[in-house]
Amino acid sequence: MEEKEIQEQLASIRGIMERSSKFISLSGLSGILAGIYALIGAGLAWNILYNSTPDYYITTTREIAPTTGLFYGGDIYALNGVNIKILLIALCVLVASLTSGIILTVKKAKQKGQPVWGTTSRALLFHMAVPLTTGGLFILILLFRGHYGILAATSLIFYGLALFCAGNFTFADIKYLGISEMMLGLIGAWLPGYGLLFWAIGFGVLHIIYGARIYLKYDR
Repeated sequence: MEEKEIQEQLASIRGIMERSSKFISLSGLSGILAGIYALIGAGLAWNILYNSTPDYYITTTREIAPTTGLFYGGDIYALNGVNIKILLIALCVLVASLTSGIILTVKKAKQKGQPVWGTTSRALLFHMAVPLTTGGLFILILLFRGHYGILAATSLIFYGLALFCAGNFTFADIKYLGISEMMLGLIGAWLPGYGLLFWAIGFGVLHIIYGARIYLKYDR
């Protein structure tokens, strides 16, 4: 048997093992779209915050804070509806990202002949769901306790943990994205006054960068 044939067989075996142990149908384009949605959402949130005039803001020191207090005034207990608008924007970004991700992933899985709901994809979703669910509940606790200053950082940290865990069942690039999100979240927790900026970088810019990398590396 010629050396070329042996190499081809080994490459085929590696491909079969990779398809059986890793979910390789994640779409890089869905990551790019999720990043774009996040940047649009961050822009809308910024516009609402800096063009809204709520009746009052109360910080943890019970002092009256300026309109920009959401980012620079510490933990705020009363927001006069602004907080609800921002949560709705975040929800819309999440729904749009999930919808795009599911549609494009199913399409790619069909092209590669890989089952969308198989053992590997179930393991991937489970290992993502644990930190995401924990983080979501923790964020709700922070929200109802009025600790708005670190909400963005917390979402980045738990999302990064979810991606890091999921990286064992898909492209290794996802692990690096998770590490980047966690590092950004920790910096954001240290500088809570810039929560929206770090959120835009983490969910917007990083998603676009890693989505483009996956697209160019695996989707073409």
